[in-house]
Amino acid sequence: MDNSTKERFYYDKEFLSSSDARPLRIIAEYFGPRQRFNKYHVEDTIVFFGSARIKSPDEAQADFDNQPDDLSDRKVARLKSNLRMSQYYRASQELARKLTTWSKGLKDNKRRFIITSGGGPGIMEAANRGASEAKGLTCGLNITIPFEQSGNTYLTPDLNIQFHYFFMRKFWFLYLAKALVVFPGGFGTLDELTELVTLIQTEKIKKKIPIVLFGREFWDKIINWDYLVEIGTISASDLELFEIIDTVDEAYEYLTTSLTARQFRGPNF
Repeated sequence: MDNSTKERFYYDKEFLSSSDARPLRIIAEYFGPRQRFNKYHVEDTIVFFGSARIKSPDEAQADFDNQPDDLSDRKVARLKSNLRMSQYYRASQELARKLTTWSKGLKDNKRRFIITSGGGPGIMEAANRGASEAKGLTCGLNITIPFEQSGNTYLTPDLNIQFHYFFMRKFWFLYLAKALVVFPGGFGTLDELTELVTLIQTEKIKKKIPIVLFGREFWDKIINWDYLVEIGTISASDLELFEIIDTVDEAYEYLTTSLTARQFRGPNF
């Protein structure tokens, strides 16, 4: 690199990392992912949200079987909980695999309904794993945080996209999304769900997005929907923004029927 190149600000890492260059970094997190999506013709996605901490059935079973004899009751209870929650990992994997197989069979020359997750472990890994097993493209919108998040091994390499800004990551989740599946999760999952339904409720998002909340036992314990209607903080019609579903087959049927009715044109009818 010659001296004239070194003097250019867009080669200056110190400048690019400064607060003054923040607008450039934000713009980069718009145009960079867009370039990747265009390269692979990704125009429609099905987004899977859920906990990074939910383990696969094999991992949860191995942890339980190999527990030390002197483990505290509290830690034994946690291992049992991990084993019980691993059902959602398997469900995410199976649903993503079925949806990818369905998508690949559509009469369209574009790549449609690419399974997309946050790119990390847990439910996210399961969704990418299922899509990969069906030999489809699969995308991960990663975020740099101190713990948990990392690009899982099932992502299409060029579609393992790293973000610094949560709001740019959320933009790309929702901009391309044609459906959303929300599995049990923590603060991040709840944040993503409530922001999406708020945008739909306020008509900032006008497209019709089928939303599946997977696992009634979890969702009915986490949020008392009827009470929110009762006290008037949401309308009864707001409960029509999503479906609470318990099985992979039911979720698959609801999503494919909804996507066929709402999104397809021409030869796909």
